[in-house]
Amino acid sequence: ADAPTFDRTTLDGIWEEAAYNRQQMVDKITAKVDAGDWGVGSDNVLRGPEGFEIDLNDCPEDWSDTGGISSSEIKIGHTTAQSGNLAAYGNIAVGWNNYLQWINNNGGIDGKDVTLLVKDDGYVAAQTIEFIDELIEAENVFALLTLGSPNSLAVYDKINEECVPHPFIMTGHPAWGDPELHPWTTGLQMSYSTEAILWGTWIKQNLADMLPVTVAGLVMDNDFGLAYELGFEAYAEGNPDVVSEYLPVRHDPAAPTLTNEVTTIAAFDPDVFISMTAGNPCLLAIQEVESSGLLDRLEAAFTPSVCKGIAAYMAPAGMAADGWWIVGGGLKDTTDPKHVDEPFIKFVNKNLSDAGLDPSISLLGTGYVYGYPHTEALMVAAELPGGLSRSNYILAVRNIDIYSPMHLDGIKTVLNGAADGFYIEGSDFSLFDAEAQTWNQIGDVVDANGLSPNCRWDKDQGGCR
Repeated sequence: ADAPTFDRTTLDGIWEEAAYNRQQMVDKITAKVDAGDWGVGSDNVLRGPEGFEIDLNDCPEDWSDTGGISSSEIKIGHTTAQSGNLAAYGNIAVGWNNYLQWINNNGGIDGKDVTLLVKDDGYVAAQTIEFIDELIEAENVFALLTLGSPNSLAVYDKINEECVPHPFIMTGHPAWGDPELHPWTTGLQMSYSTEAILWGTWIKQNLADMLPVTVAGLVMDNDFGLAYELGFEAYAEGNPDVVSEYLPVRHDPAAPTLTNEVTTIAAFDPDVFISMTAGNPCLLAIQEVESSGLLDRLEAAFTPSVCKGIAAYMAPAGMAADGWWIVGGGLKDTTDPKHVDEPFIKFVNKNLSDAGLDPSISLLGTGYVYGYPHTEALMVAAELPGGLSRSNYILAVRNIDIYSPMHLDGIKTVLNGAADGFYIEGSDFSLFDAEAQTWNQIGDVVDANGLSPNCRWDKDQGGCR
């Protein structure tokens, strides 16, 4: 039978749709578990959709499927940057925690409170390693969430060896699309390699009369920036009719200015400029490109999806941010005038205000983007045979198929076992209007669900296998 339609113009309608989707997942997984196809078998192997498997015999001897859960609490550990150049991203954790407080005040998950243990790693991978060890060994958390590509790459092997769920992490690196070697880890946002292909798609469609074009990228010099650089390099090499020359210019993640790098790019005189950076450097890039005079000569300038936040990155640049493009990953900004009257966005901003937080900080709202699928999957896991456990949680995650009220309509939020390891593969193309302080979507949402091949990241070669 066709799924019923729900009224997304009301909060009640959104909650009804969420409950319906959860029940669909519970029914589907339970039927498979009852038939002996999925779940933990007598051989202690967890099985799920499309050949998804985790051999729990490989987990540590002292591992428990219900680690981090007590009669009253579910503990989740989170490493993020609340200091340093990317400190603004620390607001995401505050927003996520704000949503968890609402969840806890409304019955929690399976009658338990969800507690978030936040550690500030300052976006320093060595510090992330230390905190992850502490959260696993001393705190015995049920699940983990990390922020940042270099940070997550430094710990995802360990987290998977420890058999700790690590879903919906705060980075779009393609390495998280690896259900085979890293089954406990998934990403949430559009992968940087998908974004790179969509930059190329935009150029092909919108600059057709002047192809091939020259492109310059300002690249953060770490694993994060490299994923962008390699992704676009692969597109450029495969599409010489679209891109005639591609110049990546790298910058130190901690650099206080980007003047030298932008001067190099301005001398190259590209047709298209793409910012492949994160955090404060996104704002610096917008300012430098304008002050160098390069902006007037460009056919298009792109800021990356990770810097869609209006309050953090676009508003401080003033009119210099006007007319910048983004492949936005379908994300809604809770401060965007276009969305502020939507029921779920109103709900988010009211919760933030009620807690004494400032709803004009859009990255606080982004916390709900991450909090929402986490709690939906936890609620599904709690209803599966055997109740809430790490294995049921990862089974729920690998079957997730929900409507996300924090994403534009047309963006699918789905994972499918071993077949599809990427939660979001669609995007908007949007243009920033600095006067109205809004992103204007140009054209339809691109739905590429299921089209990004899974990625077994090769650290030595710096690419997917």
